[in-house]
Amino acid sequence: MENFIEKLTNEQLQDLERQFALYTSGIQEVVPAQELRNKIAKSIITGIPLKVKLGLDPSAPDVHLGHTVVLNKLKQFQENGHVIQLIIGDFTGKIGDPTGKSVARKQLTDEEVKHNAKTYFEQFGKILDMEKVELYYNSKWLSPLNLEDIINLAASITVARLLERNDFSERLSTGKPISLHEFFYPLMQGYDSVALESDIELGGNDQHFNVLMGRHLQEYFEKEKQVVILLPLLEGLDGVEKMSKSKGNYIGVDENPNDMFGKTMSISDEMMPKYFDLVTDLSLEEKSEIKQKLENDSLHPRDAKMLLGKIIVRMYHGEIAAQQAEDHFKTVFQKGVLPTDIPEVSWSGATSMSIIDLLVELELQKSKGEARKMIQNGGVKLNGEKIEDIHLEVAITDGLIVQVGKRKFAKIRA
Repeated sequence: MENFIEKLTNEQLQDLERQFALYTSGIQEVVPAQELRNKIAKSIITGIPLKVKLGLDPSAPDVHLGHTVVLNKLKQFQENGHVIQLIIGDFTGKIGDPTGKSVARKQLTDEEVKHNAKTYFEQFGKILDMEKVELYYNSKWLSPLNLEDIINLAASITVARLLERNDFSERLSTGKPISLHEFFYPLMQGYDSVALESDIELGGNDQHFNVLMGRHLQEYFEKEKQVVILLPLLEGLDGVEKMSKSKGNYIGVDENPNDMFGKTMSISDEMMPKYFDLVTDLSLEEKSEIKQKLENDSLHPRDAKMLLGKIIVRMYHGEIAAQQAEDHFKTVFQKGVLPTDIPEVSWSGATSMSIIDLLVELELQKSKGEARKMIQNGGVKLNGEKIEDIHLEVAITDGLIVQVGKRKFAKIRA
């Protein structure tokens, strides 16, 4: 590729450095960095925006803050005039990406893919300007491929290279089956970059193998190779596991402001700088200032967490909701006052019930075992009074308020 950096004026060079610093902030890796600089320089000189790709297999349509790490990076490119290519894997989604899985994923139906894709679009609109996003379904170019095309695609890579993927090699070594169609997933994801002539592809660091396949296939088909930007995975509220709805350690972008703020307050002090860096829309300078204040103890972790909560709620619900969520948290959790908007549950069952059965019946706990553990840990209250007896028989009366943890409430209407 021609060297465009040496052609920049001093003013253009400053723009290059600004954009490069922005796009590489908070990332795990860029492959290769110098090519990213040159692509930005080419865009500045020619006025042609970069094509920045993100591929999605809509298998789980509930978007949480973990997903927004890559979306926030896309937004940075979009705000600088570059084109976002969102690819919905309606074809690859029927195969299911086996990344990180010990077994093959369930294949999705057309109906499931379309439903999940629609949900994604609605939630992505909270971050990206969807009117300026180019939306694609990869069945457009993958479905027409004939057997000769597919054999040619398969010829571009060896089985040994495919087995470099950790999940494939682990399954092979433990005798777990690998279906032939699974080998085609990274090839098809890479072929998306060939079809769209993408300049840059973003992905989580668990997608390392798949996104590099785009570079490999673009070279194979004699096209300019894309740059790959890998982003870190965001740990959930437990500070250990990757944020996931199935693990219950997530903050959803569609959650109500009070839950969103309350969950943010449960993030560990150690994780706060990473959350500020990856999920907020603050400038690089603002993020750096907050990090420095936390390091020199001029900003108390509690106050930083309150600020983080307000920023997150403001991003998805607006300034007024953010202030109300902060006020609600201070009233309910710092002053111990019961909230005024407790969900009411119509009751027509028994007039008395064991505390464990009641928690499960109200769906405040998933199982009796979890309910028992919550009581033993002091996390259950009736009308504001802590319950310590796991054998307590509760009289079900109108207006009874049951509380589990800091955020789950139910008011019984009998």
